[in-house]
Amino acid sequence: MLLNPNRLERQYPDRRSGEIMAAAVDFFESRGKARLKSDEHERVWYSDFLDFIGREHIFASLLTPAKYGGPDCRWDTYRISEFAEIMGFYGLSYWYPFQVTALGLGPIWMSANEDAKRKAAAQLQAGEVFAFGLSEQTHGADVYQTDMILQPAGPGRWTANGEKYYIGNANVARMVSTFGKIAGPHGTDEYVFFVADSQHERYDLIKNVVKAQNYVANYALRDYPVTEADILHRGPEAFHAALNTVNVCKYNLGWGSIGMCTHAMYEAVTHASNRRLYGTVVTDFTHVRRLLTDAYVRLVAMKLVATRACDYMRSASAEDRRYLLYSPLTKAKVTSDGERVITALFDVIAAKGVEKDTFFETVAREIGGLPRLEGTVHINIGLLAKFMPNYLFAPNNELPAIGRRDDAADDSFLFAQGPTGGLGKVRFHDWRAPFDSYAHLPNVAVLREQINVLAEMLASATPDAAQQKDIDFAFGVGQLFATVPYAQLILEEAPLSGVSEPLLDEIFALLVKDFNSYAVELNGKSSTTDDQARFATRMIRRPVHDPARYEQVWKEYVLPINGAYQMRL
Repeated sequence: MLLNPNRLERQYPDRRSGEIMAAAVDFFESRGKARLKSDEHERVWYSDFLDFIGREHIFASLLTPAKYGGPDCRWDTYRISEFAEIMGFYGLSYWYPFQVTALGLGPIWMSANEDAKRKAAAQLQAGEVFAFGLSEQTHGADVYQTDMILQPAGPGRWTANGEKYYIGNANVARMVSTFGKIAGPHGTDEYVFFVADSQHERYDLIKNVVKAQNYVANYALRDYPVTEADILHRGPEAFHAALNTVNVCKYNLGWGSIGMCTHAMYEAVTHASNRRLYGTVVTDFTHVRRLLTDAYVRLVAMKLVATRACDYMRSASAEDRRYLLYSPLTKAKVTSDGERVITALFDVIAAKGVEKDTFFETVAREIGGLPRLEGTVHINIGLLAKFMPNYLFAPNNELPAIGRRDDAADDSFLFAQGPTGGLGKVRFHDWRAPFDSYAHLPNVAVLREQINVLAEMLASATPDAAQQKDIDFAFGVGQLFATVPYAQLILEEAPLSGVSEPLLDEIFALLVKDFNSYAVELNGKSSTTDDQARFATRMIRRPVHDPARYEQVWKEYVLPINGAYQMRL
């Protein structure tokens, strides 16, 4: 179930995709862990990595829609996801320039500016990276607010002034997709997305706001000339392009987390399996076995969810917008569970986890960034609540069943999503169907009971208007709800990935415990009513413990990780 760079096993319908993954692995393995860690500690700008990406035309192949690229070019979320996983496996510093390039390209591919699209395709082919100039120091990623203002300077010309903050790649990107407003009379400003060049004399690169290999820029445009040729979107289209770009790219954060956790898992299990304390092999301690098993099971669940969500991303259409739930779910739940995986592993390897020569030290320091990028976990869990009524209570059985989407297709709808909004109208298939398929597994049945109580609470002790506006309360309910589509995606992916039933039931034992913790948290919130608190208490269930199942998972899946992969020195 885990990525092993020594044995890349994902199947593709074309040779080029496999070549990209193998080349990426070879780049890092040839450099070795010592160089990787040294560059990180010395905060060396990764020009050699970007040179490699350009030389091999990797971003060009992965991030150019088929219409604007060569025969190997397409925006294919299936292969993008593995590349994002591999980048995370070797460090967030290398995942990051890929992620922000994808973000920067979003408003370009979504625009009607054909010249800008052809220019972007040419720059990708030349090895350039891109940037997404949305965030500002004062407003964060609040797209309703911006201090980047374009003043009219004649027909088809404007002058831009303002600053952007937290913008990756903005030190080198020749096309920085920048969000702002065109000033109009009497409060008639309109949103705009335009392209700026980081090498222009009116582009002021102020500083790097982080102490890392990455360059996360604070930049300013000072009387920067903008022409019609630079404009990507105006008016509501610019606003929609900002949100739709994030809808597409936030999904990649889950794969970055999966890659980081996988590398850390190899190090932690191998270390613990070859260490003796108090005359005992560390992996013979019962608490260590539980920590490592829980970490492994949680990581497998993360990968199952992200893999299945990919199928819905690729199958999206104006009539089927289920991806709008599964993308923020992947971003919020997979990345936050990644933190829990690393915490469990850290409790096993302890002091080893801070040694400067370990990859774990890097992951432990950086894993917390992913849940807090592209909107916090609270924001994304809150977004899920918009889908809750239709998802739980109004299934649409006419929606098509989605199979594995690993075909060599261009995911063109992702750049033609249209206006945002209307999330409360998105319909879903019946979440109960995959539960029915595995109803014979004890912990699947237990979680189903818990969900039934949640649905009963929402129907008969419905949160009132004040509670729905209370972000803290809504987050408590949202965590409970998020477990439902999370479990649904796991159950749908299990047969596609060939997951054994013992492993699957162990995953659901963990989900039952997670659901319990969310129910206890909801019970204790000050805004929870007495009636809702009673429902929360009723949700609590004891997972079904099976020593034979647990032992099978430990011996067949966790112990074999020992020595299965070690990065070249």
